[in-house]
Amino acid sequence: MAEVKVELPQGAYSIHISSGGINSVGRLIRDLGIQEKALVVSDEIVGALYGEAVIKSLQNSRFEVELICVPPGEKSKDMAVVMEIYNKAVGMGLDRRSPVIALGGGVVGDLAGFVAATYMRGVPFIQIPTTLLAMVDSSVGGKVGVNHPLGKNLIGAFYQPRLVLADLAVLDTLPARELHAGLAEIIKYGIINDTALFTYLQKNCAQLRNKDEDALTEVISRSCHIKAWVVEQDEKENHLRMILNLGHTIGHAVEGNTGYSRYRHGEAIAVGMYAVVLLSQYLGLCTVQTVEAVRELLNVFELPLTAKDCQPDQLMSFLKRDKKNIGGAINWVLVRKLGEVVITRDVPTELIQRVLCEIT
Repeated sequence: MAEVKVELPQGAYSIHISSGGINSVGRLIRDLGIQEKALVVSDEIVGALYGEAVIKSLQNSRFEVELICVPPGEKSKDMAVVMEIYNKAVGMGLDRRSPVIALGGGVVGDLAGFVAATYMRGVPFIQIPTTLLAMVDSSVGGKVGVNHPLGKNLIGAFYQPRLVLADLAVLDTLPARELHAGLAEIIKYGIINDTALFTYLQKNCAQLRNKDEDALTEVISRSCHIKAWVVEQDEKENHLRMILNLGHTIGHAVEGNTGYSRYRHGEAIAVGMYAVVLLSQYLGLCTVQTVEAVRELLNVFELPLTAKDCQPDQLMSFLKRDKKNIGGAINWVLVRKLGEVVITRDVPTELIQRVLCEIT
């Protein structure tokens, strides 16, 4: 087992990384002093696989618990679905001491977290991520929200969980495509802050593809340490936390341009990261060797470099509406070298258009 602490002014919380941890979730929540009723939010696929185990653990710790399942996929991050969960919470009689528990990937975590942040102005929130991507990204750091038809995550809040429980055993049922999508986010951490992690990924690709628990524990814990370090210094994304958005500006545009159905989130971010290292090279910030190293590692994990079904002008429209823009200017996270990035708005439009043409 590994444990990563996130220390914030309003309180600390732990990320537990282990195998079989789902069976201990009731005790871990009870140890936080949280009692009363609990609502577990999942999707129809994950709920069928792991809902019973979570409910049993909670009942064994004397929680009165119910499970609500939403359709899988990005389309569930919708205000109509939020209202369905509110209705369930009100019907159960949940109060301000009642935890909302997210059991699933990033979509479920974002959705349930938004409910927890807004129901009765905030109730305890617990994350049980069931994808590799959610374990290293969306479950840590407190970003929660839902989508608007004109953009991803435009409606949301910063709301930290009280506990994150990453159970490696649930990855046994994770399809290879989902595993690789999660590795895209881990590659991101290597690029922005940790060359040793990037090298570890290069040397241990076979072990990771085979879901070796020691290798997974290593890359998950190192990724969570990096995100915790960043969030502790800049919880509300005023500056430093922006580095976690490497590849996300173009990645979100790719997702939006394809109706959130063609690419997994990590796949879209892979396209975005490759585009950004190309842009960095054209600006004279990084070398061709850096571009090649990123391209090769993305290829190893069968991640896309291009989004041929997108149109450059449509991607540009999404970029202009990105929620991270300030004063109409796009905030770019660019690469100087592996382990070092820079945030800038000073990127010529013609270079952006050139890169968008190359990846489509």
